[in-house]
Amino acid sequence: MALFQRGEGARFTGKTDPVMEKFNNSLNVDRVMWMADIDGSIAYSQCIEAAGVLSAEEGTSIRSGLEKVRAEWAAGTFVVKEGDEDIHTANERRLTELIGPAGGKVHTGRSRNDQVVRVRVRLRLTLRLRHKHRHR
Repeated sequence: MALFQRGEGARFTGKTDPVMEKFNNSLNVDRVMWMADIDGSIAYSQCIEAAGVLSAEEGTSIRSGLEKVRAEWAAGTFVVKEGDEDIHTANERRLTELIGPAGGKVHTGRSRNDQVVRVRVRLRLTLRLRHKHRHR
């Protein structure tokens, strides 16, 4: 979901100023976090399936779709599109293209702050491990 969602029920109307769109877009910086975002989304989908928010079919579809998104990033074939303002929106957009409306449920009940914190924790752990292995 875009930070400044448009359309029916949205808080904002009209077109976003291009300066704001550029300011708000962090994908050029956080695209390196694609793996951490996908790992977190897979784990989260299992939690919300267990809680009954997703059906077993939706959970399986989401995880399968996320594995396809992962494969695209790993192969260097993931296509960033206009409107992908960060790694979370890019991955969710592609997931929804692959599996349909169930892809939009991948972050149900999950705040953007939660997503960012989980990605940062994963990156810190990865950096610590790399540093540890380099200094052996």
